[in-house]
Amino acid sequence: MTAKELVRLENVWVYYDGIPALEAINLSIESNNFLGIIGPNGGGKTTLLKVILGLIKPNRGKITVLGMPPEQGRKYIGYISQFNLFDHDFPVSVSEVVLMGRYNKSGLFHRYSEEDRKAAAEALKAVEMLGYKDRQIGKLSGGEQQRVFIARALVTNPQLLLLDEPTAGIDPNMQTEFYKLLHKLKEEMAIVLVSHDISAVSIYVNEIACLNHQLFYHGSKEVSAEELEKTYRCPVQLIAHGTVPHRVLKEH
Repeated sequence: MTAKELVRLENVWVYYDGIPALEAINLSIESNNFLGIIGPNGGGKTTLLKVILGLIKPNRGKITVLGMPPEQGRKYIGYISQFNLFDHDFPVSVSEVVLMGRYNKSGLFHRYSEEDRKAAAEALKAVEMLGYKDRQIGKLSGGEQQRVFIARALVTNPQLLLLDEPTAGIDPNMQTEFYKLLHKLKEEMAIVLVSHDISAVSIYVNEIACLNHQLFYHGSKEVSAEELEKTYRCPVQLIAHGTVPHRVLKEH
């Protein structure tokens, strides 16, 4: 199947109090992409995702989502934010959380239709959480909760899934299962994964971009030591590359 362009950013700049958070960003995301974006804290990774969603308007540059302004095109995007803050004692079930993703279709004060409930069940099945549909969300593990939040993003059948540090706070065993889930989902949609975990990203994604206000990207998952040094602004050395690549910082 021929890939189509979902998102295009052209010379995008974003400033916070006169200081550039994103500088001259050019990026194209196509329908077959599984893109990992790595970079230091404060490097603009979350800002980039919010620009794509139309939640932050750039000071300069142009963004389109499926040929539309982001505010219109974001209905085709699923988004998992870095922090899902909620009261773990609040009595809301897994299925109710997933149904929240249908607000744009049903409206905040409308009753959910049979179509909505069917879509929620299918989304939970896709992330292997259908058997937990009646469980209270706060009683699940961190990894299980992230699967539910992905189901909430999937319930509108997005063409692009944006994930901001999705494995933060999840134990290593659950992280592996989580990445396997993404590997399965990439057959159905494009995925952009923001992470500081270079090794995990190197294994699972198809392409890697390095972001530290400026974007270093050439459509490959091979990242040179020079590109990493430009991104992290300290010497980085690739000491092994295989099934599990390892990178360490040089003395500096």
